[in-house]
Amino acid sequence: MRQGLGHDGSVFGPDSERHRLRTGFDYDPVAFDRTRPVCPEELFDDLVRLDHLVTGKRVVEVGAGTGQATLPLARRGLAVTAIELGPELAAVARTKLARFESVTVVTGAFEDWEPLGATFDAVVAFNSLHWVDPQLRYAKPARVLRSGGVLAVARCEWARPAEAQPFWRDVQEDYRAVGVEGDPPPPPEAIGPNHLPPEARDHFDEVAALRHPFAKEYSAGDYLANLGTQSVTRQLGGEARAEFLARVQARLRRLGWPNLTASFVGLLTVGRVIPPAGEAASGEP
Repeated sequence: MRQGLGHDGSVFGPDSERHRLRTGFDYDPVAFDRTRPVCPEELFDDLVRLDHLVTGKRVVEVGAGTGQATLPLARRGLAVTAIELGPELAAVARTKLARFESVTVVTGAFEDWEPLGATFDAVVAFNSLHWVDPQLRYAKPARVLRSGGVLAVARCEWARPAEAQPFWRDVQEDYRAVGVEGDPPPPPEAIGPNHLPPEARDHFDEVAALRHPFAKEYSAGDYLANLGTQSVTRQLGGEARAEFLARVQARLRRLGWPNLTASFVGLLTVGRVIPPAGEAASGEP
């Protein structure tokens, strides 16, 4: 998820780069919690409806961060095991979710977590599944799900509508200045549903692929804080990162520290686990 040049989510290459970058979100958990976009409520409603997730259903969340998506799930009565790699992010999530007895926050990597014999009704991932080891990305969710269980993958894609503030066009110059190349975000209507990739189809049958355009308002300061939490910014070397943030800050200063309207498309993809050969999928309650 990025609002600068490039919008396909491919901000890393080799596995070593993926492992390095996925630990960077723990840097500033307060800014992360305050400024990262959260999928709209309608997307959570669709998730619950499509997955038949009534009160008490058991859910595993991959990469829970500060609990931004865990909270809407908990409010809907779900029993969530929220797994988060970053200890600082997990600490914020525990504080936020302390009033929900049905929520457990686990600090660690999803790849290392073991369900200890439990099975789950759903595995959900919000802006996080791409950080999981490709060998386990779909195989492990399939393993921990009950027969008929579902995988729900959601992400927020940055968009740039035709009527967007000029800032969103001009800030691309600051990305180019520090060597970030690629295309700017597309208009919302050009962002279609996100379908399960071929490597998922040995484990899941796609049930639905939906999209929800939405917007988030930022103060200039919160937008700068958000930039500091993003993968593309963390990927830059120290000097380049400082130069990039200084350039954007100077641009906002020249504009009088405006409020900014950021546009996104929330994408939800749901797949039902394929039962092992010879085993029929269970009916849904």
